[in-house]
Amino acid sequence: MTHTTRVQSDAAGKATNRRFRHATMRDFPQMQRIYARARALMAANGNPTQWGTQFPRESVVLDDIAKQRAMLLVDEYDGQERILAQFALCPGEDPTYLNIDGAWLDNNTYVTIHRIASAGLVRHAARDCIKWALKHYGNVRADTHPNNKAMQHVLESAGFARCGLIQLLDRPTDTTRIAYQRHEW
Repeated sequence: MTHTTRVQSDAAGKATNRRFRHATMRDFPQMQRIYARARALMAANGNPTQWGTQFPRESVVLDDIAKQRAMLLVDEYDGQERILAQFALCPGEDPTYLNIDGAWLDNNTYVTIHRIASAGLVRHAARDCIKWALKHYGNVRADTHPNNKAMQHVLESAGFARCGLIQLLDRPTDTTRIAYQRHEW
């Protein structure tokens, strides 16, 4: 699945033709570098525990690729494809979202955005990923750590409603996340 987006400029002002595609195993090393960059950036900005030093685990990223949940925002720059951002797009009911201290906007079918990270090469890459998911799926949920002010800003500026708090099921501590939803249709 490849979807072309509008032509935009990168940080140096060069025109880029952004598109989305599924990640392949060939992309895994670069994806790991992008996640390492995101972990360091979160820690430097007051959010050292959301992903810590290990998340997302290698096995999770490999599973995302194998199940075609890993999506990449890419462009061509000086004749080479480069990854601008990545995320997991998870269809179906998310078990973590069954219990919420608050209320979802609706109980309709939705997709969830998880593990979003920007390579830091262009502005608004995470926003573009979220807009793409809304355009193609309509009803989107996401969550983020209370200390992740940057992602809260991205979601809220994209029109997501803060629906309440959820508790992660896959870890023993630091489990509270702010839950968001936007229903486009």
